[in-house]
Order: sequence, then C-alpha cells, then structure tokens
Amino acid sequence: MIFALFFIVAGANHFLNPDLYLKIMPPYLPWHYALVLISGAAEVALGVLLLVPRLQQLAAWGSVALLIAVFPANIHMAMHPEMYPDIPVFALWLRLPLQALLVYWALLYTRR
Repeated sequence: MIFALFFIVAGANHFLNPDLYLKIMPPYLPWHYALVLISGAAEVALGVLLLVPRLQQLAAWGSVALLIAVFPANIHMAMHPEMYPDIPVFALWLRLPLQALLVYWALLYTRR
C-alpha cells in the first residue's frame, strides 16, 4: 500500500509541479511537457491499480517497466551534473541505486 501511495503522490506531483520535471528532462527526449504529463498519469494509474488485488501483479509489472523507462534519464542527470546545478551531485548519483530499490520493491508485488 505504501508503494501504491508513493506512486500516486509522485504522479500527481507531475501535474502540480510540472516545472520540476521539465527541468530534469534530458535534452535528447522530445515533447518534454507531454512526457511529464504522460509519465505522471501513468504513475497515478499504476498506483491506483496496485490497490486493486486482482490487478496488482499487472500494475507491478507496469511499474517496473516505467521505472526502467525513466532510468536512462537518471543516468543522464548523473553524467551531466552541470545541467542540474540546483541538485547536489551526490543526490544525482544517489538516484541510481534508489531507482534500483524501487524496481525491487515493485517486483515484490509481482509475486503476490
């Protein structure tokens, strides 16, 4: 349930604070604003579906896929800290293992 709420809150934040996510979008991706909204909607939807027992496994696999899909952006941020001067360098690198932990957490829901 905590993981589901995390996803719902994180996804809603894409709509409440889109500028935060626009600032961290890698330049090689197109349609930054649309991708922020799409990823936010996906996070909210997957979080809600994680709360539905018979859809939990499917939502968990979707969560894994989404977390893997955004991982290259996290790598880009860590490799180009000069593009993100407002974020401490250690935080950029810390995001990488934290992302792996989130994937592991989502994988736990695939077994239920």
